[in-house]
Amino acid sequence: MTVSNAVGRSGGRGPTTGPWRNWAGNVTARPTRSVAPASTEELAAAVRAAAADGLTVKAVGTGHSFTPAAATDGLLIRPERLTGVRRIDRAAGTVTVAAGTPLKHLNETLAAHGLSLTNMGDIMEQTVSGATATGTHGTGRTSASLAAQITALELVTADGSVLTCSADENPDVFAAARLGLGALGVISELAFAVEPEFLLTAREEPMPYDEVTDRFDELVAENEHFEFYWFPHTGSCNTKRNNRSQGPAAPPGRVSGWIEDELLSNGVFQLACTVGRAVPAAIPGIAKISSRALSARTYTDIPYKVFTSPRRVRFVEMEYALPRAAAVAALGALKALVERSDFKISFPVEVRTAPADDIPLSTASGRDTVYVAVHMYRGTPHQAYFAAVERIMTAHEGRPHWGKLHTRDAAYLAEAYPRFGGFTAVRDRLDPDRRFANAYLRRVLGD
Repeated sequence: MTVSNAVGRSGGRGPTTGPWRNWAGNVTARPTRSVAPASTEELAAAVRAAAADGLTVKAVGTGHSFTPAAATDGLLIRPERLTGVRRIDRAAGTVTVAAGTPLKHLNETLAAHGLSLTNMGDIMEQTVSGATATGTHGTGRTSASLAAQITALELVTADGSVLTCSADENPDVFAAARLGLGALGVISELAFAVEPEFLLTAREEPMPYDEVTDRFDELVAENEHFEFYWFPHTGSCNTKRNNRSQGPAAPPGRVSGWIEDELLSNGVFQLACTVGRAVPAAIPGIAKISSRALSARTYTDIPYKVFTSPRRVRFVEMEYALPRAAAVAALGALKALVERSDFKISFPVEVRTAPADDIPLSTASGRDTVYVAVHMYRGTPHQAYFAAVERIMTAHEGRPHWGKLHTRDAAYLAEAYPRFGGFTAVRDRLDPDRRFANAYLRRVLGD
């Protein structure tokens, strides 16, 4: 089945210039020029033209990474015209989608055809290629990241040629490029495994920190998707358990859903963060109130409406992937850090899990994983807190999320990833002149 898509023309065909900024506002790029190709052929031509002019090339998504992974002073490839669901193959259980397609559009199109991804992250504003290239993930006992759901991809390489990659065709490139940081080329389309749409029942409820950590292994084992948020300066957590359901669908009521997801999680939280930034001493008191504001609720809906939620309060973030067995010890060290320090933390700490996968640069590569994410409200000094958290995470064999703030370099990461050398070998073959390099990739992959 071919699915047509009306593609917007906001990017224009010709090259443009001007600064690009990410969602959080902490990264700015000033490319020599930028283009918005509408097809694989236009994308390949843009890469060839950049090579002829001696320009580096980076593709951006919607800017939801906090690192400068996509920043360039050369040619910036913008995503807004390379969009749309191209094919749905029900027999194979796959959907093929242009690289610049927002996850929101993919999810809505799949739902219209009675299909769904198996797992996803907690927002859907990113493009499919940006989300997979940096390792975006949700939480799952047996279902892994978005990149692990890729079944095939199309890659424009440094000389402008196009490689079709899958487990059967160019398998070494496919293995690496599913999560490639934009270092191997520019992805033009992706195919994902999909399944018939199902229902999820979400059970959200407060739980004391000590109970969550005492029962952590049990809660992960008993639920298909378990996550929790710990509110610093308190002994309180909010837990969420998502499990498949026979139905019927029972989504949150319009008013109650708006109160929970918009008024409390965005509107009131935005106000609390603003007050906390102006008066840091007020944050512990605000945290105690915030941790009690969200009540228990249960609802049942189609997957993307359960997995994802609106995130309108802007922040910066650091997230580390640890061996699953290190979860409670690392969290205990983080809690002790907050209690003994002068840090005032207004954002909850997010904890999720993933099964081991076989992707070379996946943060879950080769090991069952727990993710610990810390955030700070945009405009609040975060460096000292993040540095202290990073010391805890690296002491527990942590791997930083590629799209979130960290200070690790290639020497550290080569030790953290058993297949790091395999990835860089593919990079050396596909991009020996570093057409797709930038300062961030030189730091994390070497040069």
